[in-house]
Amino acid sequence: MVKRVPMRMCTGCREMKPKAELVRVVKSPEGVVALDLVGKVPGRGAYVCRSVDCLKRSRKSRALERVFKGPVSAELEAQLIAQMEGDRGE
Repeated sequence: MVKRVPMRMCTGCREMKPKAELVRVVKSPEGVVALDLVGKVPGRGAYVCRSVDCLKRSRKSRALERVFKGPVSAELEAQLIAQMEGDRGE
């Protein structure tokens, strides 16, 4: 029996990819938006490729703001980029 691979859409490039290849950005019930590197943090999630370009594209198209139904600050974007670059360097 073949196990089904869960697919998710990147909010930046809008391509369907396996969930394991994407990074989850989550808005917690308290309203805090952060990267969810393990995929288990409770809250509303959106998926982005593991590239800074897709995160920037997602920000430019306001996709994260639509998903989270509220503003996402530029400071938060900078924090997410720094987190993503730090994750890639490890």
